[in-house]
Amino acid sequence: MFTRPALALAAAVALALTAATVPASASPSGTDIGKAEAERAIVYRATAPFQRHAAAVKAGYVPDKHCVEDRAGSGALGFPHFNHAYDNSVDPAKPAALFYEDDGRGGKRLVGAQWLVYDRDQDTATDDDRPKLFGRSFDGPTPGRFPRQPVHYALHLWLWKKNPLGTFATYSPAVACLPGTTRPKRPTARPADPGGGRVSETAPGG
Repeated sequence: MFTRPALALAAAVALALTAATVPASASPSGTDIGKAEAERAIVYRATAPFQRHAAAVKAGYVPDKHCVEDRAGSGALGFPHFNHAYDNSVDPAKPAALFYEDDGRGGKRLVGAQWLVYDRDQDTATDDDRPKLFGRSFDGPTPGRFPRQPVHYALHLWLWKKNPLGTFATYSPAVACLPGTTRPKRPTARPADPGGGRVSETAPGG
């Protein structure tokens, strides 16, 4: 017999699959459209268990303790959870990252996923190896965003919370970081003073 949570989860997956739409960039070919739909269905099935935050952590998705927001103000990503075993994956069932938002009750709610593929020649001026998934080309190539991260392509998919900016947009205005949850700004350094010393200061807003 199914438990109430199990039935609710199954209903959520069914609703998500029914609501899934084909990306605007998909080829008009019936074969390509069918492939994109099938890939998205795979993602919903594969990530449905990760609506339970503990299940994602157990599966190897390591939580970042800081919420990520767009400094330009377009929205936020939420809390990234990376599983680097899936770096370079173009398997719909194996995203390299999951994104969670605060659920307002002290827990985390799954909102989206990301695939990340390293650029073959590490040159941002070339893109002959650009990958594609869900009928959509990956964004990039983009320089690494933290030390030792290679130049890479990335594709976001907002599958568990609608993004007003689009299903594949990087940030979502529907996701917000609560005060005190973002990464502190790094301190900057002033030029050496006349006495030969160096005075550090915190970046504006830090």
